[in-house]
Amino acid sequence: MREQDEEIPEWEFCEGFLAALVCMRRAVAPEEYWPVLLGPDFRPMAHMEFVWRWRRRWEEIAFALDQPVELLEDERTYHPEALDARGAILALPPEDRLDGDLENLPAYAQLWAIGFLAAVESWPEDWQPPRDPEAAEMIEAALEDIAALAQADAGEPAISMYSEDGPASVSNERLDAVAAAIWGVYALRQAWRSIGPRTEPLRKEPEPGRNDPCPCGSGKKYKKCHGAG
Repeated sequence: MREQDEEIPEWEFCEGFLAALVCMRRAVAPEEYWPVLLGPDFRPMAHMEFVWRWRRRWEEIAFALDQPVELLEDERTYHPEALDARGAILALPPEDRLDGDLENLPAYAQLWAIGFLAAVESWPEDWQPPRDPEAAEMIEAALEDIAALAQADAGEPAISMYSEDGPASVSNERLDAVAAAIWGVYALRQAWRSIGPRTEPLRKEPEPGRNDPCPCGSGKKYKKCHGAG
């Protein structure tokens, strides 16, 4: 898809966007989120391989976020499909690297976080903090952890996520930020599911005046029909 249209976001961005949709307090229909993510001209039937992978990943993320995990090492834990692009470039022989490669590459899991926040910003009403102060504080803290991951990795490279023996490309602080963001996703999923979808307040229809026609259609004035007594 990206070969045909450079405006199509990378999969890591899509993964973050998807994770936010899974966490939302209401179910957003595909016909509502496809234009936001992939543009108004996207036709699902023309890209069934992508749609199939999207649906499969949706089920995987939802299942993982509903598991009672306590450690990131738990095999059931959700882990974003993020690429250590810098590690991949550093693993190449120096003569195969392009000038400026490392400067222009996103940090590990940065595109995932940007994609997640893009979904939050696309449906601001659905992400408004709830009235419950404790739940609101939990949601705000989780979003702050994800927003922190959308920033560059300013720490000293200490490990490669691309290969076990590759040149260091990701800082320990970055790994801590990724962990905090993952737990933030769990918190958002649990918080919104416990709160439930937004409900519109019931609005009472204005009562007709005493001399107005009765809305029941009797032809009588309201005061002499349903407004009597």
